[in-house]
Amino acid sequence: MEGGEEVEKEGNMSQLAGVQFLLSNEGKEVPLSSIEDRTACLCLFFSAHWCRPCRSFTPTLLQAYTALRSAGKSVEIIFVSLDRDEASFRDHFQGMPWLAVPFDAAGLLRQKLCARFAVERIPALIPLSASATPSSGLGSGEDAVRLVGEYGVDAYPFSAQRRRELESMDDARREGGRLQELLGCEERDYVISADDIKIPIADLDGKTVGLYFGAHWCPPCHVFTKQLKEVYNELKILRPGSFEVIFVSIDRSKGEFQASMSSMPWLAIPYSDAARKKLTRIFAVKGIPGLLILGLDGKVLKTDGRTAISTYGAAAFPFTESRVSEVGEALKREGDKLPRRVNDPRHRHMLELDMAKAYVCDECQQKGRYWVFSCKQCNFDLHPSCVGDNKVDNI
Repeated sequence: MEGGEEVEKEGNMSQLAGVQFLLSNEGKEVPLSSIEDRTACLCLFFSAHWCRPCRSFTPTLLQAYTALRSAGKSVEIIFVSLDRDEASFRDHFQGMPWLAVPFDAAGLLRQKLCARFAVERIPALIPLSASATPSSGLGSGEDAVRLVGEYGVDAYPFSAQRRRELESMDDARREGGRLQELLGCEERDYVISADDIKIPIADLDGKTVGLYFGAHWCPPCHVFTKQLKEVYNELKILRPGSFEVIFVSIDRSKGEFQASMSSMPWLAIPYSDAARKKLTRIFAVKGIPGLLILGLDGKVLKTDGRTAISTYGAAAFPFTESRVSEVGEALKREGDKLPRRVNDPRHRHMLELDMAKAYVCDECQQKGRYWVFSCKQCNFDLHPSCVGDNKVDNI
């Protein structure tokens, strides 16, 4: 007999759980029957204090639960502990405002529940119907955890249908080209500068916008921030008012966020705003630093703006695929006209043609980009224009 069929025949939560009461975090006994009929959305939460992902997810679930209860939603959570001893159970449970299966209800019961609901990893969140059967349509308890982790309070009632609705909304934001819906929220129609000045999102209309995903704790972000800053400042002179960057912080604290912004001349999503997480989710950001380019119509032009900036700098603006290809082809034609190696009396080794994202010419002491004649042994670099014709060796 299938597990789901067996549960339906058992008929109620007391038989499912094998206990007559639950515990509040104040130690009070709450009859199981008192919540069964009055709760529209009942969830089992499998977790343990020794589990780091559980400790990380619990505050997210707590925030969603508190907001839902404050909004009058009929939701209740039952904590099913997989802790190894009662002291650990109590440590883990003390910060939870919901109910729990008593720890002394026996390990066999917990094993039975894990088997019944196919809990193979924790944390796991199982939404139940009134008949104590899984009601969400999600694939596993991990799926509901992921849903709450990605959408927070908006995940309610934690169902597959709700996930489809939320993903459809994400698609509309990503493809709609409306910056207010993408960067703002009902309570906020602005982004902020490093000195906390509010800049209306509407001011970004008609500009190419880069969404910069980064963090102060990330060393590669420090390197890319310098590159992006050079391009940003160069475009402010060459193409004033045409390009703006919005920092989407992946920092772990407001202090880190402020440290990041202290070196950035552009704008940002406020650190406390949920839009940071929303943008990371909508654009499936998997690693940082990342730069996503939005065109004049607010739609995605390029998902890998970082490579375009690092390789071609401001020359690649407005960072469309066609412009990046055009710059790349022009550089190739330029390189084809240059010798592969040169002799120069200012250096004892042969200099070889190379391409560099940035360098300083040892002759004129000016910054260079792209083609360079270089000695990798000695870290000696020359602009192609600083190499005289009589010094060329085409061998």
